[in-house]
Amino acid sequence: MSASLPPIPEQQEPIDAPQLLELGTPEEEPCLRADAARNRARLLEAAGRLVAEHGASAVTMEAVAAAAAVGKGTVFRRFGDRVGLLTALLDHSEKKFQAAFLSGPPPLGPGASPVERLRAFGCAALRRAMEELDLQLAAESGPDRRFTHPARRLLHGHVVLLLRQAVPDADCELLAQTLMGYLDPAVIHHLTKQCGMPLERLEAGWIDLVARVTRTEPPG
Repeated sequence: MSASLPPIPEQQEPIDAPQLLELGTPEEEPCLRADAARNRARLLEAAGRLVAEHGASAVTMEAVAAAAAVGKGTVFRRFGDRVGLLTALLDHSEKKFQAAFLSGPPPLGPGASPVERLRAFGCAALRRAMEELDLQLAAESGPDRRFTHPARRLLHGHVVLLLRQAVPDADCELLAQTLMGYLDPAVIHHLTKQCGMPLERLEAGWIDLVARVTRTEPPG
């Protein structure tokens, strides 16, 4: 006879419904001076060109300052550090992804079952990662900030919410970490670039994982 698992605590910390984040810096507020807004846009444009021409590894604070013809201190004041700069480059796609799963059409957005939404969430995250994998890898925070970054916390909270609807008797906090680990950019890079796996295989694996975690049948 196999050993029984310890019971899941009945009381779990409540998870509020995720809300669309404002990921930009305070300098994106409406009161931002026009010249400061233009400078910030010029810096992001310069950083985007460096990514397109040389890859995310070429994006340093010094290189962006040179490309935008400003002092290095200006770049640091606008973005704090290199991770902040790269995160700002990802800001637009991050907000689009958030809007899609928070308020977009089903199955990614509201209106589908929680299991269907989990399937759609992972497949959409995988496709997004493949489109900007180099940039996502370069924007990864250090271990002290990796799991506490607001965008990461929003994604994790969304998965927890769906899991609580689909498998309310499970330890959804830990299951959400497992599912999010599948979508980690470093894992996706390893599987696609180093192991040569196609995106379709990763999507099929995600759907199978969701079925096993939620104790449901995968779609036929």
